[in-house]
Amino acid sequence: MTNSSVEVVKKCCCGQFREFASQAVEDIKSRAGKDGMFLNWIEKLPNIQLANLDKMEEMVKTAKAGKYTDIAILGIGGSRHTTENITKLLGIDEHVHFFSSVEPLSFDRWIKRLDLDKTLFLVVSKSGGTLETTVGYEKARKAVQEYTGNNDTSNQFVAMTDKNSDKSALRRIVDSGEIKLSGYVHDDVGGRFSIFDDATIFTLLFLGISKEEVKELMNASLDAQKEFLNSNIEENEALQLAKFNVKAKNMGKNKHFVEYFGDEFFGTTLWEKQLKNESLKATISTDTNVGPGYLHYNAEADLDINNNDSFFTFVYVKTDDKVMNAVMEGVISAYSAQHPVSKIVLEDLSMKSIARFIELKHFETLYTGWIMRAQKGNITPSNVALDEVLQPNVEKYKKEVKKALAK
Repeated sequence: MTNSSVEVVKKCCCGQFREFASQAVEDIKSRAGKDGMFLNWIEKLPNIQLANLDKMEEMVKTAKAGKYTDIAILGIGGSRHTTENITKLLGIDEHVHFFSSVEPLSFDRWIKRLDLDKTLFLVVSKSGGTLETTVGYEKARKAVQEYTGNNDTSNQFVAMTDKNSDKSALRRIVDSGEIKLSGYVHDDVGGRFSIFDDATIFTLLFLGISKEEVKELMNASLDAQKEFLNSNIEENEALQLAKFNVKAKNMGKNKHFVEYFGDEFFGTTLWEKQLKNESLKATISTDTNVGPGYLHYNAEADLDINNNDSFFTFVYVKTDDKVMNAVMEGVISAYSAQHPVSKIVLEDLSMKSIARFIELKHFETLYTGWIMRAQKGNITPSNVALDEVLQPNVEKYKKEVKKALAK
């Protein structure tokens, strides 16, 4: 029994995918666990976390010190959206607060909403030099110093960064004693695939998820990874979604809208948008929304007869609610009459279902990019990381920001 079902509502025509699917699976399996491939989220990271749970639980107890009830996360991109996704899905987001901006008014309003007597800050950056995270840390530290009248804030901040001080400015801050407790942003994972890295595991334990529940999550992740590394496309739902995406692209559909129904998916929309757009670049442009609200600002354009470059995936949790089911039936019927449509129905939001859904999205993304490139004869050499795990274009704007700061 699976914890979600994938269905292509309106099929789109294209050539044979079976050979490409098998090649994609075997190529990714051959790369997993190798240095520089950024695929250590496959098998390696969940097993690391299973082995490290006792230490992480102790670190959480030490960090909470019997007084911190809330956690404020300073991080951007994968350092934020991965944790934001899973805490929202689990419905444990009431006491977690995220900040990613450099805009002063945003920080002033954010910090005023926090109870600084009860809030622990978690600073997340692999390099330790990410501008937005660095600015957030400096401002938050100053705010805590002013509030407490104490320059020593080392017990109110926890860092997650590279283990090597030569590679991370944040690790050097930890080594100096400015922050006492720290964990890792593990090597060769990649931010958008790092949902089970130390920052998220720490946050889950801090928010009351038990060690046994985290074990269940990690084991379910490992089970799902095995399922989605099956080269049989008839049995592998990640390959089926990739096939749907690539066929839509081959029909001239360049815009993929993933429409989630349920407020529990607000964090997921941000995570998937980053996951897909950083991985697939401009080949397929992915946008995400939460319904039914989005219908009142997007449906008019979505269902316009001149809209011929879009395709859609609808995601929701299985329910017996008559109104919800009527909305989904009606919306999918209207959209599939005009566009390629697929749907993902989650059985529930248990640990097992959430872990499987996360891995489904991971592998759907990898396979989509791999097959699109393979169709054009673009096969990545075995000693070079796949395009789908790299993000070279992000550095372009960062370079320009550094130039502007240097003026």
